[in-house]
Amino acid sequence: MRGRIVIIAVLAAAVMAGALGGALAPDEGSARPAPEDPWAPRVEIVSPRNGAVQTSHAVVVKAKVGNFQLAPMRFGGEPQLGEGHLRFSLNRVPDCVDPKKLQRALDSPIGKGRLVGASFDYPRFAGPNGVLAARIGSTGSYSPGTRPEIYYHGLRPGLYRLVITIAQNNGATTPYHAVTNFQILPRRGPGPKPCTGGKVSSAKATGLDLR
Repeated sequence: MRGRIVIIAVLAAAVMAGALGGALAPDEGSARPAPEDPWAPRVEIVSPRNGAVQTSHAVVVKAKVGNFQLAPMRFGGEPQLGEGHLRFSLNRVPDCVDPKKLQRALDSPIGKGRLVGASFDYPRFAGPNGVLAARIGSTGSYSPGTRPEIYYHGLRPGLYRLVITIAQNNGATTPYHAVTNFQILPRRGPGPKPCTGGKVSSAKATGLDLR
């Protein structure tokens, strides 16, 4: 009787081990996400933070770059592995928008579409970076930067979307970018006119309207 009990216990343990082994074994038919490359270039926007609200009509943009070398001396030159510059793109989103269309525009990593709004990548707004943009023919599209910062001024109240993209020496873009949205409120007086026709303010649609 004791021997039969031992045999049954051994068999039960074997079955349990097989079941656990099958549960823990990887599914050969399932796709697994590729791990993030720790050595890939990256850019992070330090300021303005996403959702920032201010009354100043100027903004100092600061970024942090990793695994990538900014190379001012080779700006516009031949591509070199792991070096280049940044492309800053600042656009003011229209005041009144369809919320669904706005969200699609904000979710787009390249920020294209009719909700992008007016560009502020001109010399009168982007300073030296805007002058450099005019020199290379990227005015109204992006302002190149060989340092991880840019100063925009003369901005009017509204919601702004900023995209920073890592680029090669010759200006070719890479997949590595960062996005932030910030709002400028009027210093005094009434804000924008109420939206009609089912549209809402772009700031409210993105959860940035704190008034």
